[in-house]
Parts: sequence; structure tokens; C-alpha cells
Amino acid sequence: MTPAIVPTVEHHDVNRTGRDFVVGDLHGCVDALRYLLREVEFDPSRDRLFSVGDLIDRGTQSEEALALLDKPWFYAVLGNHEDTLCAVADGRLRRQWWYGIGGTWAAELSDEKLRHYGQRLSRLPLARVVGTGRERFNVLHAEFFGTDADLDLADFSVDERQQMLWGRRLAMGNGDPSRQRSLSLTYCGHTPMREVQQIGAQVFIDTGAFGPGGKLTLVEARKIERWSVTVETARVEGAAALALP
Repeated sequence: MTPAIVPTVEHHDVNRTGRDFVVGDLHGCVDALRYLLREVEFDPSRDRLFSVGDLIDRGTQSEEALALLDKPWFYAVLGNHEDTLCAVADGRLRRQWWYGIGGTWAAELSDEKLRHYGQRLSRLPLARVVGTGRERFNVLHAEFFGTDADLDLADFSVDERQQMLWGRRLAMGNGDPSRQRSLSLTYCGHTPMREVQQIGAQVFIDTGAFGPGGKLTLVEARKIERWSVTVETARVEGAAALALP
């Protein structure tokens, strides 16, 4: 049997019946997500949640974050931390290197379990595109210099793939936003910001959920509404006892 080809860009129709939300880098902070979903009265029968990637590492609930992939309302893109897990699971990278960037939660995982996670994560696209025309928005992990047409073509070089997973030039002021003139509003994470910030076509929504003073941020796509909470506040408010939709 020929293995299925995994699309590097996945397209979604506009949500005509509910709302679309985008969440920043989770990094194992699922209790904060529970709290935010309650705050926005998330309806799993109509609403969708898109993730900019980096579900795992650094926080304390990486396996709970991976379980979100089984939810029919949850749509993630590949982040650099997921890509690293895949490399370790495939034997292309040593576990110790991964542990150095937050992968120590997996120290007790068997190679078999790690391969299972790697196979699941390797099927995530590099980008998701929602809608067309003026209703369109994109979701990816780090950064992309190009047009919507370039993104739709989904023919990325090794360097472009690396940039989409690890790039920080735009966020650090070293990239030219004018190269994104024909790119629709694009939500991304990877580089922690104090607050949500738009640079060029990209909206950076990673606000450092895992770190001291950081918080998890949720935005409603193509709208100005945003919600943020620290893990500590979420737990004080009883988020750990909340069931995910």
C-alpha cells in the first residue's frame, strides 16, 4: 500500500455557523486553555480552535496537549517543538538535545510511545488556510515571507520550511514586512511577545504561557477580541477541574 501524502498546507472552508479562535503556543499549559475556553463559552458543535503549534514541552501537561489532536474541533499546525519530537522519534536527533529545549517531560516515555506521538505529529501541516478572498486568514508557526499564492503552492524549500518552524527575523525586526503585501492576515507564535502584536501581515499571539509572568492568549480570528490568562490564575479559578469540550 502506498503511504498517504501528508499535505504541507491544509485548507478549510469559512465557518458559517460558529466562531473561529486561534490560540498561541500552548507548551503544555492545558489548564490555561480550559479556562479560556470557558471564558469565551466555546461551543464544540459550532466553533473551531486553531493552534499555531508548539503544543508540547516546557509546561507540565504535554501529553494532555497532545490529546487535543483527537478533538474534532481542534486544528494544529506543526511547531518546531513537535518537529523536534519527530526527529528524536525517528532517530535523527538525540533525546538529550530535545531535553535541553523543554522535552524532559518525555524522559520516561518508551521509544514505542515516542514513535506513536511522532507518527501523529508528522501528519500535521506546516500551515492552515481558512476561507478565501477578504475572509481568508492563515495559521502557521513562526514566519513566512511570501504571498498567499506562494503559500497555496505548498512547494517549500528546506530553508523555507526551516523559516516557517524556527524563523524570528520578522519578530526581531530583521525581516522586511513589505515582502508580505499579498499575504492575508496570518496568525503565528514561536516568538514570545508581551502582548499580541501585528508586524506586516503576521499577528504574533505567543505570550509566553509557560514562563514567569507569561500567559496563554486566545484570539477570535479576524476580530480584535482577545483573552489571556496565566497558568497560576487559571488553576486558582479551578480550571484543572474543568472538562475540555
